[in-house]
Amino acid sequence: QVQLVESGGGLVQAGGSLRLSCAASGNIFSINVMGWYRQAPGKQRELVGTMTNGGSTNYGDSVKGRFTVSRDNAKYTVYLQMNGLKPEDTAVYYCNAQNPWGRQDWGQGTQVTVSS
Repeated sequence: QVQLVESGGGLVQAGGSLRLSCAASGNIFSINVMGWYRQAPGKQRELVGTMTNGGSTNYGDSVKGRFTVSRDNAKYTVYLQMNGLKPEDTAVYYCNAQNPWGRQDWGQGTQVTVSS
């Protein structure tokens, strides 16, 4: 099992930036993908962006060109740099870790609120 702890959420004005961090502990050597998902009130959880151990990335269409996922493998940490934030980016952001056998672990979530 992997434990994930997020930090960096908060309130920001439209057009601003935020950076989220997520530190992994526990069975970290099983991880092959880390990244971020989000869930807005009344909506399903959706992909924000992920990165494999090899550096390949995958982004949700709504954040492409504005958000960037990065990893510090030495610190077992994944980051989400969010630029050009919009009110529709308001959601709880969840850190996610996956292993090659389909197991997924989730962080507790951090609130991001973008005011117009």
